[in-house]
Amino acid sequence: MSLERGTENYCVVPEDKNPTLEDFSDFSDSSLSSYHKFDDMELSMDILRGIYSYGFEEPSVIQQRAIIPFKEGKDVIAQAQSGTGKTGAFTIGILSRIKIDLMSPQALVLAPTRELAEQINGVVKGIGGNLGVKTRMCVGGRKALEDSKAIRQGVHIIVGTPGRIIDLLKRGSLCPDSLQCLVLDEADEMLSLGFQEDIRTIFTYLPNDIQVGIFSATLPPEALEITTKFMEDPVRILVKQEELTLDGIVQFYVDCQRDEWKYGVLKELYEHLSISKAVIFCNSRKRVDRLKEDLERDNFTVSSTHGAMTSEERRDIMHKFREGGARVLIATDLLSRGIDVQQVSIVINYDLPKNKESYIHRVGRSARFGRKGMAINFVTKRDFQDLQDLEKYYDMHVDPMPENVAEYI
Repeated sequence: MSLERGTENYCVVPEDKNPTLEDFSDFSDSSLSSYHKFDDMELSMDILRGIYSYGFEEPSVIQQRAIIPFKEGKDVIAQAQSGTGKTGAFTIGILSRIKIDLMSPQALVLAPTRELAEQINGVVKGIGGNLGVKTRMCVGGRKALEDSKAIRQGVHIIVGTPGRIIDLLKRGSLCPDSLQCLVLDEADEMLSLGFQEDIRTIFTYLPNDIQVGIFSATLPPEALEITTKFMEDPVRILVKQEELTLDGIVQFYVDCQRDEWKYGVLKELYEHLSISKAVIFCNSRKRVDRLKEDLERDNFTVSSTHGAMTSEERRDIMHKFREGGARVLIATDLLSRGIDVQQVSIVINYDLPKNKESYIHRVGRSARFGRKGMAINFVTKRDFQDLQDLEKYYDMHVDPMPENVAEYI
């Protein structure tokens, strides 16, 4: 099929104009109905049992507005802060459309990393267990022939990364004829230059009338512009940039003056805080490895993860961190998107992120789904302008870290 799926129902942006959120204002969320209880959504009893057994009690705001349009088969663009239940929203929407008797792939969820795909697959299994739904996670690092065999034996939902999905489509192992819906999670990353060609390739295999769901914490204008090419009359649940909030997260900065003084500040911080779980973000793999070595040399127990590690190593590290085997995890931005770790109380930006969108993804690792959290930003003299730019971008104010910082946890 052509990526351009007709234009009669689209919000068309003039060619000589860069798209902005205002160009999509005709599809604002103000007219959408909100369902404040799962019981009011006309979901099956099996799905409701799965929702409550998974731990959801009441739908979050994004779930109140996104589940029903998705359940009704409409294209959906949903933007909401990290930790507000986006994965639950599209999972419930997908499950409400699955025909259990049809043992063919009916839904495809794409994620940018193996870790996020694994987490999504776990949510789908957790909520859909009572339905008897069968899922398959198709990602790199495992044999494609095993994926092909599992699909032949019958699955309802496939969660995967773009490279492996393209491979299965080209092999003919994944027949797209029965696919009803496609979800792009962390869509700003999926629609970036790094994945854009892969997404275009995948769309050439998909049914022309497939339902498309776009979910992310941030959707820059260039990503929104791309969606006009393959979505029809979508319901848009958008949070304007100035309305993006970091509610529940207290944010401070520490003036470290010079980069080489950051490590001493970090050790001093350890002495003042009782940390249950913390994530420390660095901007490079080399930086992660060096910081881990320094901390371990000083008898601190930490773990680390980044893209140079094998998928098995990263999975084992994340499992250990989730289960409490390690309290502090040092990571690159690989971990910043969508990875839900319960009870992360502190996020430390050892390095300020290189792009503004990454900030909300990083900081969103704390305060997941309504819990409170803290973000501490290490800055040098060269970083203050970047910090001010972040404050302006998110319409927020980051205060100097107070002496009684422990009282905020």
